[in-house]
Amino acid sequence: MSFSSIDVITTKREGGELSDAAITWLMDAYQQGVVAEEQMSALLMAIFFQGLTSRELLTWTDCMINSGETLNLRGLSRPSVDKHSTGGVGDKISLILAPLVAACGACVPQLSGRGLGHTGGTLDKLESIPGWRAALSNEEIHQQLESVGAVICAAGAGLAPIDRRLYALRDVTGTVESIPLISSSIMSKKIAEGTQALVLDVKVGRGAFIKDIERARELATTMVGLGLNHGVATVAQLTSMDVPLGRAAGNALEVIESIEVLQGKGPNDVRELTLSLASTMLELVDIDVDPSEKLDDGSAYRVYREMIAAQGGDPDATLRRAAHKDVLVAGDAGYVSSVDALSVGVAAWRLGAGRARKEDPVSAGAGVLSLVRVGERIERGQPLFEIYADDDEHLHLGRDTLVGAVQVSESQVDAAPLLLEKISG
Repeated sequence: MSFSSIDVITTKREGGELSDAAITWLMDAYQQGVVAEEQMSALLMAIFFQGLTSRELLTWTDCMINSGETLNLRGLSRPSVDKHSTGGVGDKISLILAPLVAACGACVPQLSGRGLGHTGGTLDKLESIPGWRAALSNEEIHQQLESVGAVICAAGAGLAPIDRRLYALRDVTGTVESIPLISSSIMSKKIAEGTQALVLDVKVGRGAFIKDIERARELATTMVGLGLNHGVATVAQLTSMDVPLGRAAGNALEVIESIEVLQGKGPNDVRELTLSLASTMLELVDIDVDPSEKLDDGSAYRVYREMIAAQGGDPDATLRRAAHKDVLVAGDAGYVSSVDALSVGVAAWRLGAGRARKEDPVSAGAGVLSLVRVGERIERGQPLFEIYADDDEHLHLGRDTLVGAVQVSESQVDAAPLLLEKISG
């Protein structure tokens, strides 16, 4: 059947519903170069305003999955389960969660990405470890899952390759925030990854790209539906991102904090979220193990060390903070009523820990340590943040961003709950 790209664009622009055949033709024609970039851009904008029906979204996602290869994890001796986070400030959970769930008896194929803007990337964090490499072949992924039980690596170029082109277009056309397009982008890669089960950590709040809970709930529900329709047991958790997760925001800084949690120390909120996600992941693959026991007895830390070493990293390497340091102090006494996650994330980015474009380099040792938490009593002159950068210029940029990031009140304020709700299809 022959279609016209103009007809497809105008149908969606006017609020019409695209047939499965039209979507399949369009995606194939786009891959073949028959549909031009400006035509696909116009369609993405039409989808941004008109949305996609459940059927359209399912077909659109199928086409993205079928645009490349898929991993086959069925031959593994353990059930597979993965986690995806929509991104936040100080979100180093994957570094702890993958080895923890592996220590409980599952295998975790964590195909991760790099940071962009104020949200950090898991691969950038791990690349602060000397020798560690993100690029693995499919065979290496399979072997490491069998021998270690966990892998954190970059998604191969052959996995849902059309997503890379569509994401680049969304980035320059102002269509990134479309829920159907976000959902298909995330889920096409996770489904192509071949995992049996998936837990989604959907962030909501000041430091997340989704600010209100209704929209976060819509995104979570949409992604859960896509997973279930493709035979992947999928559950989503909505978690708060008004304040930074943990104390560290930066690459090496977050690895150091992750190791502290794996050694039975570290911030309570990081431990709480890790254990909540681990319990849900294990439940999805019918493993009856208490993850807190594997965290406390050192099992998860041993798997972490094996995972890092398997990818060429030195788990005993000393991870250094950037050489230039400054401390921001409180101007008033009182109780901490808020620590703005967005300000902390942007500060870490401007200090050098993040990037504005995907090709930009990042600093391993730059970042922010948040020294106070909501509800704590502080005094005038008390340190609020430590900031690290590779030079004075970046240090000043980060410092300026953090002015006003901590708000103080006369009466004590209780910290808001971290876990908001669970969505399961």
